[in-house]
Amino acid sequence: MAGFSDLLGSMIENNIPQAGQDRLGNILQDLQASFGNAQGAQGGAQGGVGDLLGKLLAGAQSTLSQASQNPVQAGGLGAVLGSLLGGGGDSIKGAVGGGALAMLAGVAFKALANASASAGQGASFTSPAASMGAMPLGLHEPASPTEQQAMNDTARLVIKGMVSISKADGEVSHDEIQRILGKLQTGAMDTETQEWLMSELAQPLNLDAFVAEIPNQEVAAQVYAGSLLAVKIDTEAERDYLRQFAEKTGLSPAVISQIHHSMGLAA
Repeated sequence: MAGFSDLLGSMIENNIPQAGQDRLGNILQDLQASFGNAQGAQGGAQGGVGDLLGKLLAGAQSTLSQASQNPVQAGGLGAVLGSLLGGGGDSIKGAVGGGALAMLAGVAFKALANASASAGQGASFTSPAASMGAMPLGLHEPASPTEQQAMNDTARLVIKGMVSISKADGEVSHDEIQRILGKLQTGAMDTETQEWLMSELAQPLNLDAFVAEIPNQEVAAQVYAGSLLAVKIDTEAERDYLRQFAEKTGLSPAVISQIHHSMGLAA
C-alpha cells in the first residue's frame, strides 16, 4: 500500500475547499512567524524546529518569493502553496507528503506547548529546552522503521479525520466519493489504497471507534487541525462534531484555542 503521507499531501492539494486553503495560508504564515527565528538561529532546516518543518518553512518561503508580489491575488496563500504540500516543491519533494504532516505537527506542537505553558506546566515552544525528542515525530525525519510506521499511521488517522468530519452532515454519496477519488493524483494511490479510502468514505460515521484509534494528544491535535482544513465549518453538525472530538480525545479548550489561532479562526 502506498504511503498514507503521500495520500494526505494529495488530499490537501486537491480536495480542500477555499476556506481550507485560506486556513492553510494562515497556518504557514503563523509557523513562519513562530518558528522562523528559531530555524535561523539554530541552523536552518536541521535546527531546533525539526528538519522536516525547517524544510517546509524554507520551501514555503521560496515558493512565495517566486509568486507574485501579492500572493492573495494569485489565488490565496493556500492555493499558491498547495502544490508545495502535495510534493510539487522540489526543496521538500517526497518529505512526508510534501510537508503536510510537518505542517500539522508544527501546529500541534505549538498548541500543546503554549497551552501547557499558560497553565504553568512547562516551557513554551520557544524554549531552548525543547529538543528533537520532545517534538512530534512529524517535525523530523523518522530515525527507524518503527518511527516511519508511526508517521504513516498518523497520516492515516489525519485522513480518517478529514473523511469523518465530511460525514457530520450525513452520508457521503457515491457521486461525491467518485468526485473525491477523481481529484486525487493517481500517483498517490495504488489499488489497495484506493479501496481503503473508498471503504472509509462509504462507512457510517462512528466517532467513538475513531477516537479509540488515536494514541495520544499530539496525534489528536494533528487530526483536529487536519479536520479544520477539510470542510467550511459552516453547519452546527460540523461544529458539534469538532466539540465532541475534542472532548473525547481530551484536547483542552486552551489547546483548541491555540489551534484555531494558528488557522485564523475564532476560538
